[in-house]
Amino acid sequence: MEICRSDLRAAERVCRRSPCKNWKAAHDIHSPLHLFFILCLLLTLSALPLASAVIFSVNSSGPVLAVELEGPITPASDDIVAAALEEAKRVDAAALMLLLDTPGGGLTETYEILKLMEESEVPVIGYVHPQGAAAWSAGTLILIASDLAAMAPHCIIGSAQPVQLSISGETKPINDSKTTNAIVALIEEKAKSKGRNETAARQFVLINLNLNAEEAKEYGVIEYIAASPEDLLHQINGIRAKNVTLKTESSEVLYFEMPANLWLLKMLSDPTIAGLLMLVGLYALVFGLSSPGIGSEAMGVVALALGLIGLGFNVNTGAIFLLLLGLGLILAELHSHSFGILAVAGLACVIVGSILFVPTGFPEWYVPGGYQRSMALAIILPSLILGAFLAFAIYKIALTRFAPPASGRLVGEMAEAIDRLEPEGYVLFQGEYWLAEAEETVEKGEKVIIVAKDRERLRVKKLD
Repeated sequence: MEICRSDLRAAERVCRRSPCKNWKAAHDIHSPLHLFFILCLLLTLSALPLASAVIFSVNSSGPVLAVELEGPITPASDDIVAAALEEAKRVDAAALMLLLDTPGGGLTETYEILKLMEESEVPVIGYVHPQGAAAWSAGTLILIASDLAAMAPHCIIGSAQPVQLSISGETKPINDSKTTNAIVALIEEKAKSKGRNETAARQFVLINLNLNAEEAKEYGVIEYIAASPEDLLHQINGIRAKNVTLKTESSEVLYFEMPANLWLLKMLSDPTIAGLLMLVGLYALVFGLSSPGIGSEAMGVVALALGLIGLGFNVNTGAIFLLLLGLGLILAELHSHSFGILAVAGLACVIVGSILFVPTGFPEWYVPGGYQRSMALAIILPSLILGAFLAFAIYKIALTRFAPPASGRLVGEMAEAIDRLEPEGYVLFQGEYWLAEAEETVEKGEKVIIVAKDRERLRVKKLD
């Protein structure tokens, strides 16, 4: 009622300023002009929410960045997803597409990926690809937490019950209610937040439910079935995700290329390789300590450091440790007789540490993704130069150590008498003064030939 009275007074003031002279008559008989102003005001007020929605509506029509998550989910997977998200922001991508083909992985690493996806401003598309792939365990959890979920035909998801990996490589299901209930609550909450089937999400963990693409779509676990990334982009065109309307019908699919450090970290993070490095490192360290002087202990320390990095040890700390260890081994080579073993191990530490030390995942203003390869080359190049120098030094040292005795090289060489030899005196040979004994008198400045060496004395004869 208060609004109507104020509207009436506003219309009355407008009518007074209008060219209409008989405004009072218009007020009295509720003229069409008065009703027109009231109608305009009401339409304006009702259009404000719509205008607000239009203002905050965002269309995204850039390329789509695709990153492959193949094999186990390891500590390297977190860094790969983080680097891909930064790259997606740098190229102004419409979305990030996670191509999933994984048997599962660590719970800590999976939770970190979910956190990155939740905090990302770029929509994340989970896509089990290619045809015949599987996203079990951790892969299923990542798929359900994605903003948009899709599968290629003949793919499988499910089997998300937590297991424990033994030293022998066997897996044992975890029936601890604390761990199981935590994972069930996590996957249910992710399914609820994305509007997906919570019951199916719970069964993935409790009874190791498995679904193919058609069943997953029928039960509301995923939204799309697409044979290729391009087909998926055509299907999601016009869909809203994270307050963004995707315009992907003509978007280009860009594949994320991992820099050298992430590629190396992914290789080291493979459970088989990390386990072998730890095993080789321990045996090499024991063998080296029991038989010092061979260099096995140095190789053991290197293998242990790489194995720890692969198992999730802080990468930056591990890289600095490798750099310092490499420099220490190179300096130790200068005071040892290991025939280059320590130098080779030190050089390997310096190169690997340099590769791992290349920063990734930083904002664009700090380290743009396009310059990561140039930075890697700039850091690795000095290591390669140092390696070439060490190789040359080891080669020269080897020539010296395996050269024939000096006495054998003196015989037949020419020297110059700096004293009168009758028969003893000093001669100059290759810039060095030698005590010499001649078979006959030799005048100062004459040339002589070395015929033998007797300890620190040379036997010479006059040059004919």
